[in-house]
Amino acid sequence: MNPGRGLSALKSVFIEGVGALLRAKVRKIRGRFLNACLDCEQTQRKTLSRILALNVGSQLSQDYELTPSLSVSEFREKFPISEYDLYKPYIDKMREGDHSALLGPRNELLMFALSSGTTNESKFVPITKPFLNDYREGWRIWGIGAVDGHPGCDRGHIFQITSSQNRFITEAGTPCGNISGLVSSMQNRVLRRLYTLPAAVADIKDPDAKYYTVLRIALADESITWVTTANPGTLVRLSGILHHNAQQLIDDIRTGQISADLTDQQRQAIQGAYTKPLPERADFLANIYQQTGTLLPKDCWPRLTLLAIWTGGSAGAYLPRIRSLFGDVAIRDHGLHASEGRMTIPLNGGTSEGVLDIVSHFFEFIPEEVADREDPPTLLAHELEPGQNYYILMTTVSGLYRYNIRDVVQCTGFEGTTPVLKFLHKGAHISNITGEKVTESQVVDAVRQAASDLGLAVPQFVVAPVWGDPPAYRLIVEASEYDSEATLQELSGRVDNNLCDLNVEYCEKRHTDRLARLTGQFVADGTMENLARNRNQRKGGSLEQYKHPCLIPDLQFIEQLSEIESVSATAAN
Repeated sequence: MNPGRGLSALKSVFIEGVGALLRAKVRKIRGRFLNACLDCEQTQRKTLSRILALNVGSQLSQDYELTPSLSVSEFREKFPISEYDLYKPYIDKMREGDHSALLGPRNELLMFALSSGTTNESKFVPITKPFLNDYREGWRIWGIGAVDGHPGCDRGHIFQITSSQNRFITEAGTPCGNISGLVSSMQNRVLRRLYTLPAAVADIKDPDAKYYTVLRIALADESITWVTTANPGTLVRLSGILHHNAQQLIDDIRTGQISADLTDQQRQAIQGAYTKPLPERADFLANIYQQTGTLLPKDCWPRLTLLAIWTGGSAGAYLPRIRSLFGDVAIRDHGLHASEGRMTIPLNGGTSEGVLDIVSHFFEFIPEEVADREDPPTLLAHELEPGQNYYILMTTVSGLYRYNIRDVVQCTGFEGTTPVLKFLHKGAHISNITGEKVTESQVVDAVRQAASDLGLAVPQFVVAPVWGDPPAYRLIVEASEYDSEATLQELSGRVDNNLCDLNVEYCEKRHTDRLARLTGQFVADGTMENLARNRNQRKGGSLEQYKHPCLIPDLQFIEQLSEIESVSATAAN
């Protein structure tokens, strides 16, 4: 008898037993959530009172006379619809150590999540202990739905890509980074064993070194059944690195090396099983590479059962490419969430629609058609109407009240009396040169349909306005995406027709010659990646947070792009 094999079997039985107990517990949490959804109005009243009680005594609460006894209508009268600028003076005090600026004494600050702002500065979003508890509970509700809805996904390892919670420290010693890194670092040891990547990988700052290391460790793990990261663009980029570095990765797995530019401290943090020589695994991958000339995720991880990624809004443009890379694997949307908090929890796979997370935050909604008013009317969650579009306002335990996160959602139905929502686009992602009000979701749908009709792959693209007489829109793709200028222009013509079908104002402006026909433009390979780096550097976000913009409503963008393209062309030469 092999004692090592017997010990391993005992560990597996123990982990499976603990897992069964945890799943039973989370199913009860999900049941309580669904029960709360039966009476959305009452649940939201309780949630608002809990939030106000947690922050009673804060400077913000005193400035606006906020108390836990306020009714919903009184709260809306006392506090205005807000954006980040309202909170910045309070958050600046918190960064210096005065947490009472926004938070009550029982609302412990854990970190600041960094989020890309609309200016050159990052937003510092407070993450508190009660906020984190709500955040994790939302993920548990989502996760048990994924486990129950996709049998087998929990029978292997989870390949999760996260960002660091410790990008830097404030003057008062508060870590600043990404909440995904905080959650990962706080996982219990039993659950941690289910994850392929060690938490320390999130702290590798150089993106090239990080992504190579991520792939090197994940590629060595044949037991991956679940891949999760928010942005599907991250998976496309990883797949490109996998293709271009296939032989080096295979050699590293064979010898136990990691050919990335890591510090001694980083290497020490990921030593152990992650750097064990695995010649049999290397032979398996080498055989795939020899037969196909590449390594694709669907071939490398044959047990893969589930992808957990964003699929709503512009992220949907990635799905055809994701399918070609990962195969016919189930895809489950994360739901709408941001550094400021979770908004929806999808209860089913195959859709980006999710039920509003009414137990964590208090929500209000501005009808899209009146969003431009100086003081627009708002609706409560239970007052929404199916088929209507809304801007979403959040009141969170972290001290952000009636916060306009600038996300446009559509109500698609109800779970009990709680709305089910679909993310459409960021409110800022609307282009309006001559009154056409083209949205990013319309652009994504137009390009996807045009590519499908022509039997083409959906490229990574940007649509942007260009001034002229008359002005027009331009579809921008990298030169390697299609074989000829004629193909690109045929695609562009169909995109133009599709936009006419999707947007009556665009159609009217086209037919009256106030807009010229949409045309295509090739840029040098690597331009999209350099665009991502450029925008990240300006706005202070992480690569995992970066959301590729399919519509950039800036008339100066085409001119700026030529500078970015010249960098790409120089690098290629």
